[in-house]
Amino acid sequence: MFTRVKLCGEVQTIKNICARLCLINSCRVNSTKPRPFEDIPGPRSLPVIGTLYKYLPFIGEYNFKKLHNNGLLKKKQYGPLVREEIVPGQTVVWVFRPEDITEIFKAEVGLHPERRSHLALLKYRKDRSNIYNNGGLLPTNGTEWWRLRREFQKVLSKPYNIAGYLEPTDIVIQEFVQLCSHENPDDFLPLFSRLFLELTCLVTFDVKMQSLSKEERHPQSRSSKLIKAAFLTNTAILKLDNGPMFWRFFETPLYRKLRKAQNYMEEVALQMVTQRKRDVLTLEKQSLLKEYLKNEALDIKDIVGMACDMLLGGIDTTTYTLSFALYHLAKNPAVQEKLRSEAVTLLTDPTSPITTEILRNATYTKAVIKETFRLNPISVGIGRILQTDVVLNGYRVPKGTVVVTQNQVICRLSEYFDEPNTFRPERWLRDNNDEVKKLKEKSVNPYIVLPFGHGPRSCIARRFAEQNLQVILLRICRNLRFTWYGKSLDSISLLINKPDGPIKLRFEKL
Repeated sequence: MFTRVKLCGEVQTIKNICARLCLINSCRVNSTKPRPFEDIPGPRSLPVIGTLYKYLPFIGEYNFKKLHNNGLLKKKQYGPLVREEIVPGQTVVWVFRPEDITEIFKAEVGLHPERRSHLALLKYRKDRSNIYNNGGLLPTNGTEWWRLRREFQKVLSKPYNIAGYLEPTDIVIQEFVQLCSHENPDDFLPLFSRLFLELTCLVTFDVKMQSLSKEERHPQSRSSKLIKAAFLTNTAILKLDNGPMFWRFFETPLYRKLRKAQNYMEEVALQMVTQRKRDVLTLEKQSLLKEYLKNEALDIKDIVGMACDMLLGGIDTTTYTLSFALYHLAKNPAVQEKLRSEAVTLLTDPTSPITTEILRNATYTKAVIKETFRLNPISVGIGRILQTDVVLNGYRVPKGTVVVTQNQVICRLSEYFDEPNTFRPERWLRDNNDEVKKLKEKSVNPYIVLPFGHGPRSCIARRFAEQNLQVILLRICRNLRFTWYGKSLDSISLLINKPDGPIKLRFEKL
């Protein structure tokens, strides 16, 4: 009897132990299970107005013109993954961890990356089916986007096509450098815009707009109107995309500004493309436009849409990047001198042409550009519409969610960069002989600095932008010395990050 009771007690003890083990294992399993989407922290969304009350002037803590400041505040308050409904029913997830950015891009492998952007531009172009087949490369998603991207990048991805524009680009830039040495405006930004309009039209339409000439610098000239149209469109898009979308039902004042700006831009693009189409048979020189016009998979509507996209993406982005690059070089004379030393080595004669070989060897110039993009990226980050469920920072984020990476914020965090607010191009140089330097420098996650986006949806004209910036910096530093006499610069978020003050530079001939 005693033995039986003892055995029964042992059995019960074993059962209790097993139960406890099962409970522990269950807890372990549950601890690895992704947390629900609704648990992602973020600002409180109110009925009807969402979180728009937090962006109101004077009383709100956020500002639509300072998205990077907003992002830093949200990261400090809510952590590295933030859920927000700026407008009720339209959830956006802000992503701050490079590991999560990696997961977003891994999830779109084999798919056509989608994004929610340029929605008002999409409506504008869909309403004008006599001019456009679709919304163009910027707002279009799915197979129609891939059709356009595939055909246009056949030409733009070939290095020799990019190099073919190096000589005429260099000629324009030398004219620009001469102007810098003679002029002393209160703000160089308008002159930079003219330079990049000229270079963009050189590639897009195979024409010289003479944007730097006295005639074209008149406020009512074609160049001036194109620059204004691109700026107004890029400025309006962010507000139209993220505010109440009443423009879908009637023409709001801001949508009217976008429509008028686009009307002028497409008028010029249609005129240029039509003219070049008539001339295509007599053109001996190979060009991008000639290749597009010969492509049977593209029609004139596709090409006009692409031309307008190039104007939208090609003027402001490089204008602002050059502004920030020269600002940092002027504020850091030792860096400027180091770049000048490279320019003198590569260009022994200040007037000798810049070749592809010279650009290949311009390693410090490229490091300066990379460091500029780290401190002052083109935009706050990269937007995507998830096409599959993704686990980010331990939370399950469902398919269809809009996510926006916060690269502009994380590029200035000390956990990723030593002296994050210091302009130090050397951090991008790899010297195999300097083992001490390699040990001291933090390893940079490749998904932190992404100025041109990532993957199939990255900037289609990236090679042109990089080539133009390299040539400009080499030419300026080879021929001129410059100083800064303005205030410290930050950026304004206007879809594209714009300097928040005038570009006050003084140039002098060497």
